[in-house]
Amino acid sequence: MAVKIRLKRIGAKKAPFYRVVVSDSRSPRDGRFIEEIGTYNPVTQPAQININEDKAIQWLKNGAQPSDTVRNLFSKTGILQKVHEMK
Repeated sequence: MAVKIRLKRIGAKKAPFYRVVVSDSRSPRDGRFIEEIGTYNPVTQPAQININEDKAIQWLKNGAQPSDTVRNLFSKTGILQKVHEMK
């Protein structure tokens, strides 16, 4: 089972709001997920990013692969740097 960390859209039309979730790669974008680890609101200036660092680092250590957008969010919040320093 391949586990991915990706965004789940829950916002209204033309007002996007996302949850950062850990899910099976075979499940649909807004479908079933394993765990919610944060939120992302791109509408606010600057964009609001709330991610539970402990859970994110734990999932990355266990082999979960972040999507491209989530990888960018992790680098902005410094999570990727912490993971690389641990290795």
